[in-house]
Amino acid sequence: MEYRNSVEFQVTGEYGMFADPVTRVGGEKFTYQIPTYEALKGILHSVYWKPTLIWIIDKVRIMNPIQTETKGIRPIKYYNDKNDLSYYTYLKACSYQVQAHFVWNENRPELEKDRSEHKHHNIAKRMIARGGRRDIFLGTRECQGYVQPCVFGEGEGFYDGIEELSFGMMYHGITYADEAYSKETKGKMSVRLWEAVMRKGVITFLPPWECIHRPIREMNIKKFDEASGNFSSAHKEGMIL
Repeated sequence: MEYRNSVEFQVTGEYGMFADPVTRVGGEKFTYQIPTYEALKGILHSVYWKPTLIWIIDKVRIMNPIQTETKGIRPIKYYNDKNDLSYYTYLKACSYQVQAHFVWNENRPELEKDRSEHKHHNIAKRMIARGGRRDIFLGTRECQGYVQPCVFGEGEGFYDGIEELSFGMMYHGITYADEAYSKETKGKMSVRLWEAVMRKGVITFLPPWECIHRPIREMNIKKFDEASGNFSSAHKEGMIL
């Protein structure tokens, strides 16, 4: 489905790390084969974001062959200042076309006056043309990425001839209290899961409200102060940034 406030862009990078949370328990990191919904949403947040809106990732097209590379990393231990040895497995030569649109954040009625679709859509397109407002990362801080405009579906993709490829149950993302979409998710932080399937190189994401979700803990909404343009410090407790 096409939306009138859709944006399209291509994001590329030498490496990407879309880590399965299950693989982080022992300090190691192992990437998924494809980018997660949450990681692509984070890229759009770096390009352009306001608390007035919520970005919905519609599709991602995998342009290059899926390849991985394992590196030996020496991170600092949490409990002292000594180095540890871990192995991180990254995706390499990443290139993805992304299609997304935004909806209004109904959890923020205080920003109702800022709901100008034309304004936000045009700013978002300008920011994509400029490569984003902030640095772009493919999953983690060490994986620098680059954004540029594109027409979704144009060009040759490596998996265009593959009818269907399933990636099984995957982490979709996290729903925070200020983006709650149901009674079950209001006032909570919830994790989302879904079944990922690629058809002819394109993965069509389920919207958050159609995913399997599991509440993790209680969470308050940070109130936005229109006068200062910042979130109120009185409501910061319980919010993960």
